Amino acid sequence: MEIGVRELRDHLSRHLSDVRAGRTVTVTDHGTPIARIVPIDRLTALEQLRAEGRVQPARKRKQRAVEPVKANGTVSDLIENQRR
Repeated sequence: MEIGVRELRDHLSRHLSDVRAGRTVTVTDHGTPIARIVPIDRLTALEQLRAEGRVQPARKRKQRAVEPVKANGTVSDLIENQRR
């Protein structure tokens, strides 16, 4: 079932009852799907892949990003200087 944002806001209880009954509700914004409300007992695509053993959670946490290098000029200038 597809509903607009305004319809969802105006009739939230009714749509949540539909979800409780096992239906999936797709929320649209000006006709473009932006969200999906699914029953909690239904596995997400990622959870399903994990259950099948096709994917595994990351073994270690994501590392922090390196501090950006401060430089003058464009990237092209920097590359040209490195080639000399």
